Amino acid sequence: MEDIKSINYPPFLEEILSKIQLVRYEMLKTVSKQTVALYWEIGKVVSQKVQQEKWGKSIVEQLSKNLQTEFLGIRGFSARNIWNMKSFYEYYTENEKPQPLVAKIG
Repeated sequence: MEDIKSINYPPFLEEILSKIQLVRYEMLKTVSKQTVALYWEIGKVVSQKVQQEKWGKSIVEQLSKNLQTEFLGIRGFSARNIWNMKSFYEYYTENEKPQPLVAKIG
């Protein structure tokens, strides 16, 4: 069996670990950006329904229950969070999309 230190293994390992960490970081940034975009879209449609069809608390609570049932184990779809998505959309609605905010995620 070869001696790991004699074949320059530690620098090789560090290079591989560094590449893995970089890719994981980039994946997390992409997921974060996509999550913000999803929350923006959910907030938009909920805001529209509240304004146009007078949706209220019971409809949002039902939506929350349906999303949580459909996506078991995925967090973030509580009624409170859906209302927060609506508020997020309405707060940043002057911008077509919250691009400056999304660009800062990282």
